[in-house]
Amino acid sequence: MSGQLERTLNRSLRRLKRLGIVLPLGFLAALVILGHGLVPIFGVTWTWVLTGTLAVLGVAGFADWIFRLVGQLHRQLLAQHAELVALHEAGLAITADLDLSVVLQRVVDQARRLVGARYGLLILRDDHGLRTLFTSGYPRTAACEIEETSSHGILDQVLCEGRTLCIADLERYPGERRYPRDHVVMRSLLGVPIRSGEGIVGGLYLADREDGCPFDEQDRSRLERFATQAALVITNAHLHRRLTSLAVTAERERIAREMHDSLAQVLGYVITKASALRELLRQPERLADAERHLRQLEQAARDAYADVREAILGLRTGLAPNRTLLETLRTYLERWQDQSGIAATLVVEPSDEVLRGLQPMAELQLLRIVQEALANVRKHARATHVTVTMTRVDSVLQVRVEDNGVGFDPTALERANFPRFGLATMRERAEAVGGSLTISSRPGNGTSIEATIPLGIVPAGVDGGEHARLDCR
Repeated sequence: MSGQLERTLNRSLRRLKRLGIVLPLGFLAALVILGHGLVPIFGVTWTWVLTGTLAVLGVAGFADWIFRLVGQLHRQLLAQHAELVALHEAGLAITADLDLSVVLQRVVDQARRLVGARYGLLILRDDHGLRTLFTSGYPRTAACEIEETSSHGILDQVLCEGRTLCIADLERYPGERRYPRDHVVMRSLLGVPIRSGEGIVGGLYLADREDGCPFDEQDRSRLERFATQAALVITNAHLHRRLTSLAVTAERERIAREMHDSLAQVLGYVITKASALRELLRQPERLADAERHLRQLEQAARDAYADVREAILGLRTGLAPNRTLLETLRTYLERWQDQSGIAATLVVEPSDEVLRGLQPMAELQLLRIVQEALANVRKHARATHVTVTMTRVDSVLQVRVEDNGVGFDPTALERANFPRFGLATMRERAEAVGGSLTISSRPGNGTSIEATIPLGIVPAGVDGGEHARLDCR
């Protein structure tokens, strides 16, 4: 649209420039010729009076014509600007949400307001031939139901053939119409396809302008431009839905893996101990061994109970729309401290604005990383205090979870044992948002887990950061 407007403006300016030079020169030449012819008849004085009068009238007429042309061009620019503003506002309105149903309803609402139509209809089709309808402006009692797989008569010219329809009088139009019973009476129709890539994902239809006039070429071009914006927004909403579904699936797989590595192993241990205890109780001389197994069984049950409580606390702690990540972390640390009996401190450097620019998915993964790190502290560190430090360095956020526990020797652990400590899960979460994970520990000196997360938008196809590194201090 901007290119077409620029070409029109350049043509008008070139035309105005040529006329501004040629017409005055031609008029002056004509006055000179006329003056030479009138001198023998009226004399020099009257000839000067006549030619001067004609010059004044010619200048006034030329100036009036020039200003009329400039005014027309100005009005055209204002109209184009108003259309751009309307398209911009409509585009902002339909991009304000990522929920597909909300987006589609906003598309048809904004299209109707943009053109000034009484009724609006959007038909969305998918790969399976199913069609979903969204309407705008129809009375609540009006029926607007179309079978998902049926032919829609003239509407299919847009939806299937990709043609633009602009019908001034529907009653005289020869095409087939298949309206539901009790459908509102419509006089004019404007329909454009919504294209995504090489295919047609839907059709956008408007009926009856509010001023009673038929749809014109400007309405058609305006709706076509809006349909291009709508196609991008619909595609984005589709991608967001798919990404959300993939994220949910991945989260379920992580939870299942974590349950297998913690609760399932504990329950297997409990079953083994219970079987051994049953055999020992049959031998009176081994009651001391039975009591030892019973204490171990009790401790395993306590550990499992603590794991379940911590898991429930973690799953209940989500990122609500009205709460920031820091508020969520502070609340979680308070509750975790009460459950575990381990003192916890949150340090934010330099201020609470440290998380500005962190994407929503990165916030969720960061929250889960901190929760998993704290779970490791409770299970294995035998610590009395843990500190969560968040620091912003340029465009990178560094989050460190450090305890004063017993620590461990990373070189003595086999990679197969890593999931028991949750290191693999934390590494996956950090890399999923383009970050990295570093674990530093030494026997007797506690453990430090540091996640580095980039701020801002992570480019598509990002490598995912470095693998988790184990550094012996």
